[in-house]
Amino acid sequence: PCMTSPLPDTVDYRDQSPEVKERFDRMKECPVVLSVEALGKTFPTPGGEVTALKGVDFEVFRREFMCVIGPSGCGKSTLIRILAGLETESSGQVLLDGNPVAGPGPDRGMVFQSYTLFPWLTVKQNVMFGPKMEGKSGASVEGEARQWIDLVGLSQFENSYPHQLSGGMKQRVAIARALANRPRILLMDEP
Repeated sequence: PCMTSPLPDTVDYRDQSPEVKERFDRMKECPVVLSVEALGKTFPTPGGEVTALKGVDFEVFRREFMCVIGPSGCGKSTLIRILAGLETESSGQVLLDGNPVAGPGPDRGMVFQSYTLFPWLTVKQNVMFGPKMEGKSGASVEGEARQWIDLVGLSQFENSYPHQLSGGMKQRVAIARALANRPRILLMDEP
């Protein structure tokens, strides 16, 4: 049916109750985990240079949850790829715990838009992959993998292969796999 009533007034995030303001103030007392300073990215194209990001500045505090929203093609994936160390910036810098991000690392977990599971590995093996690559032993890695799999609600599918899972289940496996590495930050590109 057609909507006949007017849209409600939008809420301004700056209008906060005293309780919410106090929680935000306390969060800002936490250490800054991620700092993005004057970040820019340009791409060469046959028609000339294309600017994907320009002058991006923000900080993320410990335990803060941040979302970047915008229309398709505005640079969200480029930004997250730079934060993950998968793409280099053209200008500015990214600091994780005060250290420059230079290439990918286990301190940044990444969950991609598309399912990036290894099709020849089971759910459990996919979640165990990162810790095993870090040289951790089988029994402790397997126990921890089961905890992450349980956390995302897939315990009964730990021995299933990706082709046996729905899209949402595959993405939950990817989240569990990223968390199994115990990253400092978790980056998620439209998971």
